[in-house]
Amino acid sequence: MSVRLDYANVAPGAVRVMRSLQHYVNECGLEVSLLELVKTRASQINHCAYCIDMHTKDARANGESEQRLYGLSAWREAPYYTERERAALAWTEALTLIADHDVSDELYQQVRQHFSEAELVNLTLALIAINGWNRLAISFRVEVGTYQPKPHR
Repeated sequence: MSVRLDYANVAPGAVRVMRSLQHYVNECGLEVSLLELVKTRASQINHCAYCIDMHTKDARANGESEQRLYGLSAWREAPYYTERERAALAWTEALTLIADHDVSDELYQQVRQHFSEAELVNLTLALIAINGWNRLAISFRVEVGTYQPKPHR
């Protein structure tokens, strides 16, 4: 597939706002490993090849194991995710697929056992950001495979 347009050059102000949200998420205090897992999982659900490539590379650069990345689409059956990560992944799936169903009180209570109110808002903002990035990359066919990870945070 060929790139449709370079959205960053067409709408630099909008990209600046998205990057500002992403910067907030990156600095909000949530674990980098957790953020990379939820970004990857949302990108898998959305079928965003560019973001899957980016976030698996970033996760590996941050020390994430191949096993946990490969098993991410079947996280419920895999024993190597923490309870906090499981709660975040369940929240990720619910919010990414929100058009298909409500976010249940049961899920909210489950997630709140592992995240403070502020952490849950920050996790939700992380999901808003990645779902937005996914939609930009998919819509405008960002070139897949060119991303190089940044040094460890």
